[in-house]
Amino acid sequence: MEWNPAYSWLVLALLLSLAELTSGAMLLLALGIAAALTALVTALGLGVPWQLLCMGIFSGVLVPLGIRYIRPRFSPRGVAYGTTGTGVEKGNRYTTLERDYDGATGIKVNGDFYRLRVLESGDTALPPGTEVIFKRFEGTTALVVLTPPPDPTHHDNAHKKEP
Repeated sequence: MEWNPAYSWLVLALLLSLAELTSGAMLLLALGIAAALTALVTALGLGVPWQLLCMGIFSGVLVPLGIRYIRPRFSPRGVAYGTTGTGVEKGNRYTTLERDYDGATGIKVNGDFYRLRVLESGDTALPPGTEVIFKRFEGTTALVVLTPPPDPTHHDNAHKKEP
């Protein structure tokens, strides 16, 4: 079997598609499909400049399609990947959890477990199920404050009917 330049594009397509398994961003898969389409164009006998032009055109079309329309279909709803630690979680309420293998207390933010530290007291261990308010990250530690207990002296009269 004689080596054909189309085989080089097919090998590149295979490597890019396999590399996609490590990222999940659909970028490498789109480039792999573009390389496979370029292999088809190369099999027609076009020269290297045309091959590169076709690869550029296919990539320019497939990469935005892959990222905009295909990637969201593989991501769970409500999870904003890549935003953890940017401040979007600030002020959100979380319930503490205890990790099984070491008993560490923490919270889950976007599906990932983070150890916690209470800002007021510096405590790192709280009972599971304690409600906390997230403030910020310090390294990989979530800094939280305890939710204030309900005030028994405060009466909500908005729901009472007048006689």
